Amino acid sequence: MTASQRLCMTFYMNGIIAVVASRPKPGREQELWQLVRSRVPTLRKEGLVTDGVPTVMRPRDRKLIEVSEWKSREAIDAVHKNPSVLAMWEKFSAVCECVPLKTLPEADDMFAGFESVVD
Repeated sequence: MTASQRLCMTFYMNGIIAVVASRPKPGREQELWQLVRSRVPTLRKEGLVTDGVPTVMRPRDRKLIEVSEWKSREAIDAVHKNPSVLAMWEKFSAVCECVPLKTLPEADDMFAGFESVVD
């Protein structure tokens, strides 16, 4: 397959966009940030997410929001049996809680704006 064909296939693949909001436990902000930074590379190593670059942002209440792309619904189903992913989730649960997007202060805004978080 040529590079052009791979590019076309990538362009037309329909991944599943995931948005997760995490509230760090008191004093665990840096640990959460390190885990967020390693999440997509871990999932990519397992073949579960696309090569897309995740977007990380912070709402007004200082949680972290991450937007990334699963390869497929099958990839999402596979994570529940993947030892590497289960170990990663265990680390996340020690330092944060995942919260519904509707709990974010910006959820009621017509055009929600978030602070960009970069390395």
